[in-house]
Amino acid sequence: MSRLLASVTLLFSVILTILVTVLCSVPIILAGMIKLLLPIPAVWRSISAFCNFMMYCWCEGLAMLLHLNPWLKWDIEGLEGLNKKNWYLLICNHHSWADIVVLCVLFRKHIPMNKYFLKQQLAWVPFIGLACWALDMPFMRRYSRSYLIRHPERRGKDVETTRRSCEKFRAHPTTIVNFVEGSRFTEEKKHQTRSPYNNLLPPKAAGIAMALNVLGSQFDKLLNVTLCYPENDKTPFFDMISGRLTRIVVRINMEPVAGDLHGDYVNDKNFKRRFQLWLNTLWNEKDIQIEAIKSTCKNAGQ
Repeated sequence: MSRLLASVTLLFSVILTILVTVLCSVPIILAGMIKLLLPIPAVWRSISAFCNFMMYCWCEGLAMLLHLNPWLKWDIEGLEGLNKKNWYLLICNHHSWADIVVLCVLFRKHIPMNKYFLKQQLAWVPFIGLACWALDMPFMRRYSRSYLIRHPERRGKDVETTRRSCEKFRAHPTTIVNFVEGSRFTEEKKHQTRSPYNNLLPPKAAGIAMALNVLGSQFDKLLNVTLCYPENDKTPFFDMISGRLTRIVVRINMEPVAGDLHGDYVNDKNFKRRFQLWLNTLWNEKDIQIEAIKSTCKNAGQ
């Protein structure tokens, strides 16, 4: 693709993305205000359904934008057997802002609308922050180890936020999405966290452990999703909006929510160790899977 065409595509994509986001987020925000003023369960259920519909419209808008790129190819495995009437806990590696777009577009017709665990800073993003609040998405504030040592009263606040948010999802089928690394992968962060993986940051277990504990057997399945952009690994989001993204690889493993995944992560040290071992094992397998995807695509291009 020429630089001129990429620049025109970038401008066009940014304008359309902003337009779609504003058109879909404003009704969600207004509905959220009504929900705040009328704390009646029946009203809440109706407004939640409306907000989910508007989010679906946003996902459709993003799908249309991706379809404008004739070079983009999807390589998907594991969509079979999904149902919009089920509850899912979806865990995924986090490489780029493009991940949210991919998950929204890919799963919009297969599972209930995604509810993301979001960083606290996103609450202040115009339109998006208020819309996510109206959609009952939990905002998580991450604290460093040194900060928690100075302010021990803050320890466990994210866990409590998770518990309150998950209670709201009992009423209707929901997909809870957690990027368990807590941040997007970069080589710098990999070294900072002393990650044992080649393509991933160490996973954080507390959020999904609390979600499993609160909703318990209500989750029908765990969706272990692996995302990879083997031909645009450095800047996938920029390449996406500039029309340069050429391949999206997604692997979905649907797994049962075993009984031994339910427990008190905060107070039961034995359960905490078992849960971390289980999650670290998944992450090691995911790292190997990403290496295999990159190797296959590299060899195919030779």
